Amino acid sequence: LGVVGAGIRLLAETCVERVLALAERDPPRVMVVDSIQTLYTDLLQSAPGSVSQVRETAAQLVRFAKRADTAVFLVGHVTKEGALAGPRVLEHMVDTVLYFEGESGGTFRLVRAIKNRFGAVNELGVFAMGDRGLREVKNPSAIFLARHDQPVPGSLVMVTREGTRPLLIEVQALVDESPLANPRRVALGLDQNRLSMLLAVLHRHGGVAMFNQDVFVNVVGGVRIGETAADLPVLLAVLSSYRDRPLPLDLVAFGEVGLSGEVRPVPNGPDRLREAVKHGIRRAIVPAGNVPKEGVEGLEILAVKTLAAAIDGV
Repeated sequence: LGVVGAGIRLLAETCVERVLALAERDPPRVMVVDSIQTLYTDLLQSAPGSVSQVRETAAQLVRFAKRADTAVFLVGHVTKEGALAGPRVLEHMVDTVLYFEGESGGTFRLVRAIKNRFGAVNELGVFAMGDRGLREVKNPSAIFLARHDQPVPGSLVMVTREGTRPLLIEVQALVDESPLANPRRVALGLDQNRLSMLLAVLHRHGGVAMFNQDVFVNVVGGVRIGETAADLPVLLAVLSSYRDRPLPLDLVAFGEVGLSGEVRPVPNGPDRLREAVKHGIRRAIVPAGNVPKEGVEGLEILAVKTLAAAIDGV
């Protein structure tokens, strides 16, 4: 990694009192504990990784961090579902919970802040993993938009927002006739229950039934989208695949779809539109409440209030 002589000191120790004794002697600027589940304190008799040991060792490290003005990173295990393993008390003791995400075979890694005591919430850092370690990706939208040369059915760009950063991401959908009595609904990077709800709205208010179709939706790049701005692009991508009609490459969409078929505005609409123009987008289908009064230069905006109007627009 090229860190020889970079002032990094390593300590193979699991007793927190011995770790802190050395750290008190020469306080570091940054201290990384890998992992908190392996540390123990002599004050307790329970095994390392138990609730009491994790709570006490973390509390001692937090007190040291505040007293010595040292940034302390506590590496913790996660479950198969991606949640913090062991007691949730650890999550409440720290200032920030950072999740290091990414496919094991993929190039890109995401650092996501889930909970902050100080500063912004839900910031996202994008990094590329190489043979020299992690490298910051300055323009992640350009990477997530590495698309086809020609328009293909079931592909559409949406503008999501991670913290303060608008991010352009491709949403892909595949609709195929199902041989099963209960067709499959598979969502990667999205909430599967919300996909089922959106398909019901598409049937009721868009006049398109999917009860005999398998529906697969994927967010390209391994990004997970938790906001409702993905509702409209997901439905348009599903409809594009179902009708086998490609959507233009320079089209973007975002918006929340309600159960009564209305398209609701989402936060920071003008910022999303300006970010889209920077990446060559020329058309946008967005909620009427997100359209700036002065418009956006170089962008043709279709303002919609209902799902039916959005379907007619494409």
